[in-house]
Amino acid sequence: MPINQPSNQIKLTNVSIVRLKKGGKRFEIAAYPNTVKSWRAGVEKDISEVLQIESIFINTSKGQLAKHDDLQKAFGTTDVAEIAKTILDKGELQVGGKEREAELDSLRKEISTGVAERCVDPTTQRPHTVTMIEKALNEIHFNVQPTKAVKSQILEAIRLLQEAKTIPIQRARMRIRLTMPSKDGKRIKGEVLKNIEKVEEDDWSEEWELIGLIDPGSFRVINELLQKEVKGKDRARVETLSFAAIEGDERIE
Repeated sequence: MPINQPSNQIKLTNVSIVRLKKGGKRFEIAAYPNTVKSWRAGVEKDISEVLQIESIFINTSKGQLAKHDDLQKAFGTTDVAEIAKTILDKGELQVGGKEREAELDSLRKEISTGVAERCVDPTTQRPHTVTMIEKALNEIHFNVQPTKAVKSQILEAIRLLQEAKTIPIQRARMRIRLTMPSKDGKRIKGEVLKNIEKVEEDDWSEEWELIGLIDPGSFRVINELLQKEVKGKDRARVETLSFAAIEGDERIE
């Protein structure tokens, strides 16, 4: 990527700023909203799709660009792409008030969905709706933590809801039947079994049929695995047979 460091100030709006302190100075890049996480997750690999402008700043909001000498001293290069990659990988994402609120709302929804997928009402053996879980978590003033793993927060939310007894709720297991051609089953059995907690039946003929218990949150994972690995409509199927409430707060895998 050619160096493009104009001397005049550049005004930018609606950006995600990533900041890194190095060599005693502060350096920033201006990224498109939501692309930083995609880059860090390995989903986005094209740096030009992340940077809103191919420049290194000392103050993005004021449009103040970093000097070439400072870049060379801090990073050992003046190549904007290489420096930007370093800042993306090691820098701190600056989040504004509205963006932070939207991120927390999204995280709260993800946690509520995770609780709904993993639990049932023990009196009916049916799952609660996500909306009902959200309301219950608000009633117990559950605080989401952006820096904490989502799965551990789901487990904590379940425990607190059980203690508060605002709604009847217990961890659940889903009983499923999975069928597919035997040749496909032999190929992906190992991946499938990673998501099965207990195998009840495991029969092989022209088709592989497995009946077992899973964490409800694994249903989507198994279904996506079958869609990806088994080609052809209706060649592989997974169906829900029943739900069952269980006692305790086992660790979420």
